[in-house]
Amino acid sequence: MRYRIPFNRTCVLGSELEYVGQAITSRHICGDGPFTKRCEQHLQQRFALGRALLTTSCTSALEIAGLLCDLKAGDEVIMPSFTFVSTANAIALRGAVPVFVDIRPDTLNLDESLVEAAVTPRTRAIWVVHYGGVACAMDEIIAIARRHGLLVVEDAAQGVFARYKGRWLGTIGALGCVSFHETKNFSCGEGGALFVNDPEMVKRAEIIREKGTNRSQFLRGQVDKYTWVDVGSSYVPSDILAAFLLGQLEAMENITDRRRQIHETYAVGLRPLADGGLLQLPSIPEECASNYHMFFILTQDIEVRTSLIQHLREAGIQATFHYVPLHSSPVGERLGIRSGTLPVTESAASRLVRLPLHYDMSRQDASDVVTEILRFYRRDTGAGLSEFFT
Repeated sequence: MRYRIPFNRTCVLGSELEYVGQAITSRHICGDGPFTKRCEQHLQQRFALGRALLTTSCTSALEIAGLLCDLKAGDEVIMPSFTFVSTANAIALRGAVPVFVDIRPDTLNLDESLVEAAVTPRTRAIWVVHYGGVACAMDEIIAIARRHGLLVVEDAAQGVFARYKGRWLGTIGALGCVSFHETKNFSCGEGGALFVNDPEMVKRAEIIREKGTNRSQFLRGQVDKYTWVDVGSSYVPSDILAAFLLGQLEAMENITDRRRQIHETYAVGLRPLADGGLLQLPSIPEECASNYHMFFILTQDIEVRTSLIQHLREAGIQATFHYVPLHSSPVGERLGIRSGTLPVTESAASRLVRLPLHYDMSRQDASDVVTEILRFYRRDTGAGLSEFFT
């Protein structure tokens, strides 16, 4: 089905195609070419990073993080159940156990007040997920980690260019994993990066990313030949992808500003429904600066959600939902542990609707989405639109 307002559309601002052409013309299109280096330097300078390593995906970055955390069979890692499967896969691939903790009802991030109770003698790390480009309560989580000698890994797949108390997401824990997938704010179709914030992990991160070899050291002239020195895999993206990504990274402010405009249009237009108790809007705590990755609403129940998505579909608007909580999935039930009950996770998963949000949308597009949602609630509740503006 062709939607009048699609859920997502990758933007092309101009320099992406020019850079891709340059990469092809240079005949250096494998990984770690000139554009890979330019992207990594851009990320390091922009986010004051010690080391950024481009990867084939955020999934790849998370898998490297699992190796760098030295996760072993029986180790436990505290994480939310409300996340994409890649977060848990990276833990399970090492034989470690995901320990699912509930989320906050406002931000849908890991509930920091429940984390310490989930710590056991087997706990090795806390993996946070910054949902929708809004930061977890990192001060509290870092403090818990320090008390128990745990590593903190940030799954900032949705968090590039967002901040917590002035610090960029992905730069606060020992490691940060970000995504440049087509659905993210800044994209190269498929891609990601590992932010290595612990200097002692840099050398091994480079080795793991290069199939377990010390090739990076060889290319810098630090060793006279390279060989297999650790476990690893092929996590280096093509320089063509890096060329496209560089054009996106150079336009981060422009892209973010457009997304902010759409986000604010939704927030203002739907506020009357939220004030009337008909739905819940996203919350951005005062200490957080969002990158406006996502705009979601929480309906009253799953029946309303299903009807609303269908109503928007009939109006040519593509809305969607996620996630199926990992603790209730077949593999999650088999390999994971629940730390207590997870009522907020289960409730949010059944009521959440993601609205279209991308660079190619206009304010009018966003207003049209708001109008259709208002129309749905007028029809569903039998109320006139004026009722929501009194």
